Formats: sequence, C-alpha cells, structure tokens
Amino acid sequence: MEELPVVVVGAGPIGLAAAAHLAERGFEPLVLEAASEVGASVREWGHVRLFSRWAELVDPAAVRLLEARGWQRPDAAGYPTGADWVSQYLDPLATALGDRVRLGARVAGVARRGRDRVVDAGRDTEPLTVHVTTAGGEELITARAVVDASGTWSSPNPLGGDGLPALGESAARERITYQVPDFTDEQVRARFAGKRVVIAGSGHSALTALVGLAQVAEEAPGTEIVWVLRRGTPGNVFGGGEADQLPARGALGLRARQAAESGRVRTMTGFRTASVEPGGDGRLVLTSFDGHKTDPVDEVVVLTGFRPDLSWLSEIRLELDPVLQAPVALAPLIDPNVHSCGTVYPHGAKELSHPEPGVFLVGMKSYGRAPTFLAMTGYEQVRSVAAAIAGDTEAAERVELVLPETGVCGGAGLFDEPETEEGGCCAAPEVIGLTAPPPRAG
Repeated sequence: MEELPVVVVGAGPIGLAAAAHLAERGFEPLVLEAASEVGASVREWGHVRLFSRWAELVDPAAVRLLEARGWQRPDAAGYPTGADWVSQYLDPLATALGDRVRLGARVAGVARRGRDRVVDAGRDTEPLTVHVTTAGGEELITARAVVDASGTWSSPNPLGGDGLPALGESAARERITYQVPDFTDEQVRARFAGKRVVIAGSGHSALTALVGLAQVAEEAPGTEIVWVLRRGTPGNVFGGGEADQLPARGALGLRARQAAESGRVRTMTGFRTASVEPGGDGRLVLTSFDGHKTDPVDEVVVLTGFRPDLSWLSEIRLELDPVLQAPVALAPLIDPNVHSCGTVYPHGAKELSHPEPGVFLVGMKSYGRAPTFLAMTGYEQVRSVAAAIAGDTEAAERVELVLPETGVCGGAGLFDEPETEEGGCCAAPEVIGLTAPPPRAG
C-alpha cells in the first residue's frame, strides 16, 4: 500500500492543492482530470471576477512548491478573474506538479479491490481501484487513498422548483443557460440585448448576472429583466454589504441591490417553476406550481446552484446527509436552511471521512447541495486530509483557518416560514418595490 499513489480526482484549485500537500508529505499523488486542461470549470467562468483576493486564492503548500521554481506571487490585494486565476496560478502549479497530473483521464468508478460495497472483509487492508477511461481505452489504477475534488460544476441544479427539471425545460435548452453569461462578449451580448430575460436564483452567481444584465439594459433599449426568486421574500439576498469581511463580496450585493432598484428589474418572489411552455413568437412562459405565469420571455438564465455527481462512487461506502448530500458531520455546519454567515466552523479530515477507509470528498463536492464555498475552505480541507493520510493525527485535527463573516446571519431563506398567517412562502408571488418596465406586446 505504501508504494501506491494517492489518486486525486479533478485538477481544479482544490485538487491541485491536494496534490501539493500530498507531495510535500512524501506521497506520490496522481491527479486525474477528465478535461484537456487543468482548471476546466474555472475557465468556463473565466470572465467573472472573484470576490476573494489573491491572498485567499492560493494554497500555502502550492505556493511553497511554486516559489521553489521561481514563481512570482500576484499582488495579494488584487482581485483576479477566473481566467487570471488559471493563467497566473493553476497553469504554473500544474506545470510544477509535472506528470503527476494526467489530462483526458475520466474516472468512471472507484471500488475496493475485488470487493463490491456489500463485502465487509478486507475493506481496511485491500487497496482501492480507480476505473479510468481515456482516449486510448480503459485503465485500472490501484490506489492507497482517493481524494475526490471533482467539484459540482458539471451538475447544475435545474430550473424546476422541486429539484427536477421543469416540464419542458429540456426541450427549451436552446433558450436556457446555466452559467453567468459573459456580457462583454459581443455575440453573448447580442443574445440578450433588447430581450426580455428571466434570471432565476438568489446566490452570488445570480447577483453577478443581475448586475451585468442591468448594465446591458442601460445601453440597449427594450432589455427587460425578470428576476425570479423561489424564496417568499427577498430577505438577506443582497448579503451584508459593508459589514461583509470580504469587501468585494459585500460590494457585489450592494451593486445588485442598486441594479434591482434601478427600475429595470421586475422581481417575482415565491415563484417555484413547474413548467416551461412555448409562449408565442418562439418565446417561453414559466409557470409556477401555484399557477402563476411570467410574461413571454426570450431567454432564461438559471443560476440555482449545483449538486454532486455521486454516480461513480456507487461501490464506495459513503456516509452522507440525506438532505444536503454532504458528509454527515459537516452537514449541520453548512445547512443553508440555518446558516448564511459563511462562518462555517473550520473542518478537515475528521468531518470529511467516510466508513470507506481512505476516501475523502473535498472542495465544493464536500458541500453537497449547500452554496457559498470559499477556496480557502478547500485548502484547509486538503491540508488536513493529507495529514490524515500520512497518519499525522495532530496536524489533521489542528485548525489553521478563520473564515471571513458575511455580515448576515439567520438562515438563507430557502423557503421562508410565514411570520404571520397572512405571509410566508405560500403567498402569491410578489413584485417588490420596483418599477417594472412597460410590458412588450405579446
């Protein structure tokens, strides 16, 4: 077992950091990445500027590895875009790791050697087997441990308000996008300018899209924005503003509030989409579970979060919370029905371990369906996990992270409970305090 590699699934920021920590402890990590480039998910939203500074976006072990090779650290106070993060940090880190990173290697499954999940015997002595598909065919890799840092980007939540795709959602895919559009791209901008657009979601991605589309509306007459919220009231959707200890995150909320109050946005609350139907002239009409409808819209931007893909871990004994699909010890700390502070108690291998020895879910995937994951949380996770794999219990249990507060507490308001008999989640969708543009014909 000691001669076997530790397989890391995913060559994103957390996966590459995991490899750096493992290498620093004398292990031979093997990072398997399905895409042809590292940071593939980050590249897809490369136009978006992060609200974390460079100081919070680089892992300490990765920095030590890079600086030993002459890497120049970016200005710690700067705020990179996703593309900057890739070019100035992830690409150099992958180069420093060398052939420990394999691209075009998709993990199809993980199991205990010679045993399905039903067999008890040998689970603590037999190695893990990682089934991989590449352009050259299938491969079986034997590993002493597996660190799953594959993220959730490839599994966006659907528009449907019950967690399943709304009726007609799949058929309307040509007019639906599941990521923040790059409104600086002329072709993308032309898709939305002068159109009636629904933005569905209330997290940071939705706020970013709201700000960007409001800027388009300033310059393109006829652009209408319909902001659809599942929650019964806006609540703390704009965050803590100046009280946020990540200033750029607070500033995003303030800009989104300004956009929402600009008169260019019509906000509908308590709207949980049941169906997407043709509305004439090639446009779409969204209908909620209680029968309310939007006016016909040209485009829909769905930014309702993500969920983990657990299908290829079906032969591994995981212990996941039945609600969040996060490790059971971690779930109560990140439950968005309760928490919105972002001040998750620092955690590591102890909270991330499973009944299956040597298997850890880290990074965004460890959060299951919970939102608001910070890179520095993932870096602390993999530091602790690498220590645990090395048998360094003291280091694995040591806390080396303090997270910045959002300035907002009291729950995320996923489905507001009524404060009075008249209010709450079951009330009709509300168009709140905003001046809607005059409706277009049809």
